[in-house]
Amino acid sequence: MTAEPDLVGPDLVGTEFWGRPHRERYAEFARLRGLNAPVYYAEPRIPLVRSGKGFYALVRHADVVEASRNTKVFSSEPAATSPEPPPWIAALFGRPMVNMDDPRHGRLRRIVSRAFSPKMLAGLADEIQATATKIVDDVIREGADDFVEQVAARLPIEVICAMMGIAPERRPYVLKRIDVMTEYSGVRGSLFHPRTLRLLAGNLKAIVDLHRLVAKMGRERRGNPRGDLVSALVNANVDGEALTVRELGSFFDLLLVAGNETTRNALSHGLRLFTENPDQRAYLLEDYEARIGPAIEEIVRYVSPIIQFRRTLKEPYTLGGHAFQAGDKVVLFYQAANRDPEVFPDPDAFDVARSPNPHVAFGGPGAHLCLGANLARMELKIMFRELFTRLPDIRTKGDPTLLLSNFDNGVIRQPFTF
Repeated sequence: MTAEPDLVGPDLVGTEFWGRPHRERYAEFARLRGLNAPVYYAEPRIPLVRSGKGFYALVRHADVVEASRNTKVFSSEPAATSPEPPPWIAALFGRPMVNMDDPRHGRLRRIVSRAFSPKMLAGLADEIQATATKIVDDVIREGADDFVEQVAARLPIEVICAMMGIAPERRPYVLKRIDVMTEYSGVRGSLFHPRTLRLLAGNLKAIVDLHRLVAKMGRERRGNPRGDLVSALVNANVDGEALTVRELGSFFDLLLVAGNETTRNALSHGLRLFTENPDQRAYLLEDYEARIGPAIEEIVRYVSPIIQFRRTLKEPYTLGGHAFQAGDKVVLFYQAANRDPEVFPDPDAFDVARSPNPHVAFGGPGAHLCLGANLARMELKIMFRELFTRLPDIRTKGDPTLLLSNFDNGVIRQPFTF
């Protein structure tokens, strides 16, 4: 792989860029979209932690969509996460579905997709509503402090734990370990700072703890199902397919991080967007049931809860004016593609009536489109309805504390009032 000439501008690898205000990030992405070809970025090598292989940044909507669809060329193996974890991580914990190609990816997706069927999701509606009601009950009783802790972080983890069959008294244990896992997503602090290894060690321990928890559940439910998702995944279904205990652990990791962070971030950023754009909030509430669907699509487009994923080319291919070689790495920046003016008129405007809205916030079209997208949509619809109905003047207060990450567009804390 040959590096492109150095360009004047921020480095998408270092922490300095990801600590900048969002508007400055979007301005840099706009500059990159205006160039003739994807730009190459080198990555540092950290022994035992990161491979140090560089990547080309895909920032145009058309390029991200094409790479997402063409899984025969743009591979999710050895890893779709960025930076790439070392091979020993997969050897130790198993390879999550997001880091697989067909036929392994197709097999696992067929098994777990049944958990997100329309019938299964319809059965979850009452659980989500009950959870949303309890959350608002608690907010009214406790008073407003941090929207992330009191609302946004609670809803998805409660729903996921209910789906998996995790007892309520074990859920704080799970949430604490999710927070540790996502603390080492992308970049957080200096790449060479001693805390990097401390974060990695904590991340690995959290994964081990959760794998042990779900492995124990899987063994208990195999042959003795209880009607929850773990029972369905470890017992043979009508096609004779089931997850092994190790595959169950990897799926649980993915569900807890992807399923939790997307809804959590969309709720946190969403309340701020409705606070800063009262006209959009008023428009939504004039006919909530009819307008909340497009509003959710605009929230996730505008926010892009997951910033990027990585692909590795299996063969030579020309994309976006650049001739790639087999083995080259590309990073699909969804946050950049979702602000492409070639696709979204006035892309920096928050417009809940935007139509069409072909965003790639759920991972782009193709085999890796987010399985839990409809679950996230349902959670957001029910939670915002509960908030706006029972706390009609709810709004953010002051600036959020944002996660420093090139992967997770997270909110650590968001003061609010009602």
